[in-house]
Amino acid sequence: MSEDNVGELMTALGDDGFFALVEAHAGVRLYVPEDLARSELPKAIGFENAARLSKLYPCGYIKVPLARPFRALRYREAGMSNRDIARRLGLTESGVEKLLKRARTANPGRGGKPKDPRQLELL
Repeated sequence: MSEDNVGELMTALGDDGFFALVEAHAGVRLYVPEDLARSELPKAIGFENAARLSKLYPCGYIKVPLARPFRALRYREAGMSNRDIARRLGLTESGVEKLLKRARTANPGRGGKPKDPRQLELL
C-alpha cells in the first residue's frame, strides 16, 4: 500500500479511524489478521476499525502511510503549536509551516486553531 491509497483507508475507516491507524502504525508494514481475537490491532485502533481493515485486507500486509499533512491538520485543530507538531512528526518548525500551508490549500476550512472560550467577541 502506498501513499496513493490514503483515500481508500480514509473511506474505509473514516477520519477518526484513519487517525488512530496512522498514530499507532505510521510508516510501517502492518499485518492485518483475519482473526482479530489473536491480535493487538483492535487495542491500537479499536475493534470496529480493525474489523473493517480485516475485511479489506484479510491475512495481508499494508504499508501504513505517514499522512503527515492529515496529522498536522488534526494536531493544529487540537490546539498544538508548530513546535509540538514538529516534534510529533519529526520535522522542523518551518517544515510544519510549509506542510500546514499546503494542507490548508488542499483542505480549505481545516487546520485552524480552536477558539479560546475565554476570548470575547467584539463585533
